[in-house]
Amino acid sequence: MKNSIYTLLISMVLLLSGCTSGRHVTGTSLPSDVSQARNDNERYILTYYPMAVEQMEKHNIPASITLAQALLEGNAGKSTLVAEANNHFGVKADKRWNGRSVKKMDNGRMCSFRAYDSTRDSYEDHSRFLLTNSRYDFLFKYRKTDYKKWAKGLRDAGYAEDRSYHTKLINLIERYGLQQFDHYSMSDIEVDYKRLTMQELTTDRTIMKANGLLYVIAKQGDSFETLSKAFDISKRKLRNYNDLYKGYTIKAGDIIYLEKKNNKAGKGYNFHTTKEGESLYTIAQKYGIKLKKIYKMNPQYENYTTLKVGDVIRLR
Repeated sequence: MKNSIYTLLISMVLLLSGCTSGRHVTGTSLPSDVSQARNDNERYILTYYPMAVEQMEKHNIPASITLAQALLEGNAGKSTLVAEANNHFGVKADKRWNGRSVKKMDNGRMCSFRAYDSTRDSYEDHSRFLLTNSRYDFLFKYRKTDYKKWAKGLRDAGYAEDRSYHTKLINLIERYGLQQFDHYSMSDIEVDYKRLTMQELTTDRTIMKANGLLYVIAKQGDSFETLSKAFDISKRKLRNYNDLYKGYTIKAGDIIYLEKKNNKAGKGYNFHTTKEGESLYTIAQKYGIKLKKIYKMNPQYENYTTLKVGDVIRLR
């Protein structure tokens, strides 16, 4: 299963179609990357599922439940509570809370809610909240793959006043196939966990993935120096990772990889049919392939700066 995580084509599609566990998963198949998300819920899931898996591995709380609660309580990261307090789960600031808090209306009452320094702090405190409140003790007797019992248990324990709370959680889980995440381990999500960790440190950038590699799209004013500082990667390594020479000036729209490119494209990407203005270099960047390797696979095009439309380029 680990190999499927490292390819753009099947990293999420195979997993969420049930191919890894032998179980059929109903609902929408998620895209393979955040940049391809079709709505806010998908975007949130594809961004933060590594945190849910991390919490599941540490505390045995189903990743599907954590994600569904975050979608519901934090409106997929769009609520004012998330914006002002990084609180993704609607956890209130009770007498045991020693940190910052914010005041918000909840069901017609003014309430205090916990405030966090980061999203990861919110996810970790949500787990601690369930672990340290005795009314939730019975939940941890359930298997982490039994999301329906967990959802009903949260409703019965009074996590929310809404008596249909469990139904809403289950509907979200089954609509987006979140139950598949309950079969993940941290070793399965190394690339996306690394991306999320980096994203937390550089919140002004979207970090994407191709061929199991992390990359960014350069913005106006970017240079090797600014990107080196942003990602703590030397300018020399950035140039080498992207087959660029020392005097090259980064342009807005350039694909800049943050790690070494691969020797070939991911499984399923065997050939590329060229479009107007493409070169072997732009194709190598698109698929995360070292330039010298794509030249080796396509020696007949080695002297082409720009390819002809319709040329077929071997990628693996």
